[in-house]
Amino acid sequence: MNCAVKTERLTKQYAGGTKALDSLDLEVDRGEVFALLGPNGAGKTTLMRILTTQIAPTDGKAYVLGMDVEREGGRIRRRISYVPQETSVWGDITGYENLLIYSKLYGVPREIRAKRIADACSIMDLEEALNRRAKEYSGGMIRRLEMACALITEPEILFLDEPTLGLDPSMRKNMWTALERLREERDVTIFFNTHYMDEADLYSDEIGIINTGRIVVRGQPEELKDRVERERIIIRTREPEDARTRLNSLFDDVSVEGNSVVIRTENGERGLAELLGKITDADSIALEKPTLDDVFMKYAGVRMRENGENRRRKHD
Repeated sequence: MNCAVKTERLTKQYAGGTKALDSLDLEVDRGEVFALLGPNGAGKTTLMRILTTQIAPTDGKAYVLGMDVEREGGRIRRRISYVPQETSVWGDITGYENLLIYSKLYGVPREIRAKRIADACSIMDLEEALNRRAKEYSGGMIRRLEMACALITEPEILFLDEPTLGLDPSMRKNMWTALERLREERDVTIFFNTHYMDEADLYSDEIGIINTGRIVVRGQPEELKDRVERERIIIRTREPEDARTRLNSLFDDVSVEGNSVVIRTENGERGLAELLGKITDADSIALEKPTLDDVFMKYAGVRMRENGENRRRKHD
């Protein structure tokens, strides 16, 4: 079976009537890096908690590696790992001691614990910090330690809830370098949610946008951006109407917006080349391409940066 995650009309309603998931349908293939995006309260964390067997759905079905999350939770937990937003390591003991405790909790046989710990530390580049207490680690190192703990079981699926929340850009890049290495070496499926558009754009194979408890759109990053609108060439000039008249013969979609001429085209780079020699009196010429933030705005109705990326909700 090539399906890592599958849901059928999955619904979760909390006490008080809040419906976090509403007949949600989703399929994620094995070996895929899948990014789940959505506004606060859209149902991202609720979905992940159901898939990791922490809570039960109200209605519908969810399967992980072909197993029913309600009837086969124990079998699922032996084949997946989950890294929550909240810190999940002990600060008063060393990194090695954290890994040893997790290996015992996960039931890793004594004779292979040392190798499992060494392998996880190698992937997450933690060898030099193992004998230091975790509370002395930087934020990025703590996150890498949490990832290493999750890798002890050699999971087939890694569920990550905001894996780089609060990390600076350099730390975020290092984290994803380690995750890409993990995927290449072990063919692990990575299912993550994030508020960082660049992470979803750069590292995911597919993206799903969830809103009001349903997947409203999904696809590859470039495919989703192509759905929003064509690329735009923006020319600032003191005579926009005159410029539009000259450009109408070159482009199908030319309009004036204030002091600018806006050209919408499928290939902005080629359009810029065609402009050479045609417009000599422009104050500036810029090429704008659709972004994932534009996709998010179209399907979720809000800009991600307006969504409060550092806020955490109990029933997100």
